[in-house]
Amino acid sequence: MLAAILAIICGAGMVACCNSKSGGLEQPYVPKEPDYDNPSMWITADGDADGTGADVFYVVSTWEEDWTTDDGRLCHYADVWNATHREHMATEISKVATYMSPGNRFFAPYYRHTTIDAWVTQDEDTISRRVALAMDDVCKAFDHFQARRDHSRPLIIAGFSQGGRAMVELLKHMSDETYSQLAAAYVLGYKVTKADMAQCPHIRPAEGETDTGVTICYNTVKDVKYIKSVIAASDICINPVNWRTDATPATLHDTITVAVSPEYHVLVVTGYSGSEYAPYRDFINVGDIHSCEPWLYSDCLARNIAVRAWAWRNSKQNKATFHVKQL
Repeated sequence: MLAAILAIICGAGMVACCNSKSGGLEQPYVPKEPDYDNPSMWITADGDADGTGADVFYVVSTWEEDWTTDDGRLCHYADVWNATHREHMATEISKVATYMSPGNRFFAPYYRHTTIDAWVTQDEDTISRRVALAMDDVCKAFDHFQARRDHSRPLIIAGFSQGGRAMVELLKHMSDETYSQLAAAYVLGYKVTKADMAQCPHIRPAEGETDTGVTICYNTVKDVKYIKSVIAASDICINPVNWRTDATPATLHDTITVAVSPEYHVLVVTGYSGSEYAPYRDFINVGDIHSCEPWLYSDCLARNIAVRAWAWRNSKQNKATFHVKQL
């Protein structure tokens, strides 16, 4: 049951702190780091039969609670070598791949995401202290992926919750050359702040359906009073149904109304209870509908990935033609 709940959870984490004591000092336990040369550290899918799609790099959300090793040490991170932890992450990744991989090449790494316990504190310092280790894994996985992919293809990066936090960190991490290959970054169920944008010129909020090199960000609530600041206190938002940043409402699945709150930069939905996502520790799915982010809008996201990949290719072709004419 926990796996089903945590499947849809949020995230961000950092350095492991474990509590086995020796001489009065806490001894940290950190799981063995991933080896991204090892194919078992990845879930991949090639749905690009004609070679015209994008390369999609996806980062999974939070799946684990704090856990204890056989010798009694507490750990705040998922273990990528633990079969159960891998199975949990694979559940979400495989489901996302069903709509992100058709027409594209899909890559998703296992990584030592921090546990939900950091998030439940709702303390930014605690979350930030723990997030560095997880984000370092993601950056290493991305660099491995980037070094081996065909750079003539459009790049899509996407992540949910803790994976959304990873998207913000990847945009800060990537070089200008890598950024030039970016069709879009999808931050699903996590915030993008003014501080993030001031720090990173690669973070450019999407303004419509077809712009490229942009960041798509949204969080879903039933009412703005349910915003969880450590996840959803964002300074940008776009509606993935009508690709508007103003309050113009859109209809999804005939019965659900989705509209941006321009004041609070979140999606407010009506006609949708989100009851399939159980509240967790009085933290998420309590008025917010955090767990719906990759699933409720999946058809919209799949179409938009294709649109922005095409727009990126078209832009590159036009620039190349213009350059030839100039010569």
